[in-house]
Amino acid sequence: MIGFIIFLVVIGLVAGFLARLLVPGRDSMSVGQTILLGIVGSFLGGFIGYALFHKDGQDGAFQASGLLGSVVGSIVVLLIWRMANGRRPLHH
Repeated sequence: MIGFIIFLVVIGLVAGFLARLLVPGRDSMSVGQTILLGIVGSFLGGFIGYALFHKDGQDGAFQASGLLGSVVGSIVVLLIWRMANGRRPLHH
């Protein structure tokens, strides 16, 4: 169980960072928020992978994804976050 939690934190950090790097624009997120973005993205990526390919049927639709699925899921979550918060233009 502790190994799974460490896996989620590490994958969350990497996936969240890559999503923020790949999506243009500035996001003022802390390291903890970036990890949370990656963890949520990992589960979303697992759900998307299950919905598209029906792999790992015994694990169900709610499962963590690998790095690629985590990054894709994190990008989706980041875009939804931006839309929900109504990005405001920066004033100089």
